[in-house]
Amino acid sequence: MIPSDRLKVNSLGWFGRYAYWLHGQWPSGSAEKLPLVNEDFTTNVAGVYIVGDLTGIPLLKFSADSGARVIESICGSTTFVRRKIDPSIYDVIVVGAGVSGCSAALQAKKNNLTCLLLESTEDFSTIKNFPKGKPIFTYPTHMRPVGEVQFTDRENTKETLFESLRETIAANNLESIKEDVSQVERKGDRIHVVAMSGQIFQGHQVVVAIGKSGNYRRLGVEGEDHPKLVNRLHDPQDYADHNVAVIGAGDSALEGAIAIANAKFGPKPNNEHTVEAYVAPVRLVTRGNAFPKAKKANIDALLELERRKKIQVIRAATVESISDESITIRHESGVKTVYENDAIVCLIGREAPLDFFRRSNIKVKGDSTPVGWLSLLTFLVLVSLLYDWKNYGFLDTAWSLTWFPDQVPSVLAGLNEWWQLQVEDRSTLLGTIAISMKNRSFYYTVLYTSCIGFFGWRRIRRRKTAYVTLQTWSLFLIQLIPLFLLPELLLPWLGYGGAFDSGQAKVIADSLFPSYIPAAELAAQEWPEWGHPRAYWHAYGFILAWPLSVYNVFTPTPMMGWLIIGFVQTFILIPALIYKYGKGAYCGWICSCGALAETMGDTQRQKMPHGAFSNKLNFLGQFLLVVAFVLLFARIYGWIEPHSWVGIHFDLLLKGENSERQLVTAFSWKWIVDVLFGGILGVGLYFKYSGRVWCRFACPLAALMNIYTRFSRFRIFAQKEKCISCNQCTSVCHQGIDVMAFASQGKPMEDPQCVRCSACVQVCPTGVLAFGEIDKSLGKPLRYDKLQANLIRAVEL
Repeated sequence: MIPSDRLKVNSLGWFGRYAYWLHGQWPSGSAEKLPLVNEDFTTNVAGVYIVGDLTGIPLLKFSADSGARVIESICGSTTFVRRKIDPSIYDVIVVGAGVSGCSAALQAKKNNLTCLLLESTEDFSTIKNFPKGKPIFTYPTHMRPVGEVQFTDRENTKETLFESLRETIAANNLESIKEDVSQVERKGDRIHVVAMSGQIFQGHQVVVAIGKSGNYRRLGVEGEDHPKLVNRLHDPQDYADHNVAVIGAGDSALEGAIAIANAKFGPKPNNEHTVEAYVAPVRLVTRGNAFPKAKKANIDALLELERRKKIQVIRAATVESISDESITIRHESGVKTVYENDAIVCLIGREAPLDFFRRSNIKVKGDSTPVGWLSLLTFLVLVSLLYDWKNYGFLDTAWSLTWFPDQVPSVLAGLNEWWQLQVEDRSTLLGTIAISMKNRSFYYTVLYTSCIGFFGWRRIRRRKTAYVTLQTWSLFLIQLIPLFLLPELLLPWLGYGGAFDSGQAKVIADSLFPSYIPAAELAAQEWPEWGHPRAYWHAYGFILAWPLSVYNVFTPTPMMGWLIIGFVQTFILIPALIYKYGKGAYCGWICSCGALAETMGDTQRQKMPHGAFSNKLNFLGQFLLVVAFVLLFARIYGWIEPHSWVGIHFDLLLKGENSERQLVTAFSWKWIVDVLFGGILGVGLYFKYSGRVWCRFACPLAALMNIYTRFSRFRIFAQKEKCISCNQCTSVCHQGIDVMAFASQGKPMEDPQCVRCSACVQVCPTGVLAFGEIDKSLGKPLRYDKLQANLIRAVEL
């Protein structure tokens, strides 16, 4: 059966098929909103910590470990003061008596802290409400959590786990107080925990361990509040005699439907080929045609029961309404079907208790505030001014009124006689760099390189993997040497020293770095006062390939050296790299735009929008790629017919300049693509939508490489049996890829947006993901990368 989304794009003709082939066929799930939690479990509210599932990792061992570790961190803090006099003020208040909360309370008790444990319902209520007989997996197997809460092989079902946890807290005389907490508030040197009852508890530190105990997600349909609809499955046997519908497409929904079907019809018969008739089957209603976030084992079991007609899977459909005796389903085609029904189990998940965190002034990922929007606007204005100044833009008259940077050499020369001699002699390093300092681009590049260096150092300290260390050094050194030192210092210094005065070196220099001054003046070393005599900035082209940088190709007369280099880069070397290593070989290891995104943007990567709508914006880059080719053909025509309108006015299209080199319009490639999209929005949106906004949506070179990547052998492979569907990989992808949709099914990730940043691989708590190459003929890994990007895999291997 052809997927419905494929049918839609086929109706759009060749463009629809191309769009589907390039971007439309990939999963487009979104990242769940959660509170912002630092690696040490701290939040933006001093003294308030968050542990357990709300850190984004729904693993029992990690939950227990986080609870105990946060107490150890509190005790080890030099600013923590234990309660001394007032018995009503606790050292620590723990909100939530689940695995992480009880682990924190037990560790506090072990450290002789006065601790209050609050729980709205009953201890370990989430585990108690698991379906009867639900299997429990305590991964990673080698991990032993810090603290008193431990796990053994015998806790392999919901019942045995629940009993073991109850025994642990009973043995340690741990008791909780039943209070439903409304919010926490910082009041001076203490924190108030406000209960729904109106009672207020005071403590020096508060550990929030409430898990994803927010509201169940709603269908938003007529009859949803009917008593026959429930949001939890306790005992599948309760539905053995019911005409039941299960709503959802995740593991919980599939497991629920499978369990009810087995309770309803009994175990699988010995004859695997037996196909039975529908007898009031279990109906599973899903929005899509597939189950991108479910484990393969669950999918296989579901499909087997569907084959045996014990489960009817109603795909690409939504619930229209619910009544006493029926459920109405709307199919994607618009057709409605009414089914007999007397029970509905809606397992579409819960929403994290975000209102609790907002009331407590704890920041939530993706939330916007008036202050935040004002900060964004201010930053965009500052970035706009920076790029206008750097590019001698529309405010140049105002910038030119200052002495900086034109008079910098004079200022240096005025320090003393030695400085004057050095500055006046351009063959010295100081004399060379003094002339470079007259150019505004010099300071922009210094700032850019410094940011990559500083934030790169912080990234290495934060990530702590061999992959990130080597990648960050590669990005920094490429920015430092060929993109800064080479054009601003090394090449000019060699030129002033006579290296390009004669012979083959002169031929190469004339081909790659044309002179701004007449040949006679260049030979006589009559240097221009305003700067270097040659266009050494063309050296950027060694790294920044066409059409990321177009200025070495779109020159008034053809520069054959750069045309050859550009062609080899864009159409031979980069495709070869991508075929083996993926688009990230350039975007993640070489490109200066990627360098800033991976370093300064490292802590902002979780802010990238995900979902079907944002994926459609990827085609902006495809549009700009088409424009780049149109300009290329126009430039070639201008070379052939130099007296044509295109030949005379090409710089109007390229830089917004008239034939007299005066800036007259912003409607040009430079000001719209390079300055607006690549600079102002690309950098200005770093702290709102992550550092890869330009790279993902608008970069024309990335758009071209997306096409190359569709033929690449690069993949991110997944060990599906280890995937816990925590969505961490998707949430940190600053290219908007739904990595978890691939990982949970064990499918190699082949979305062309991937830039090999390694964030998804590194953040995976179970070591599911790994870079590698695929054998396309077999559909299996050909080899895995030796450079490890995940600490857990590094230990296991």
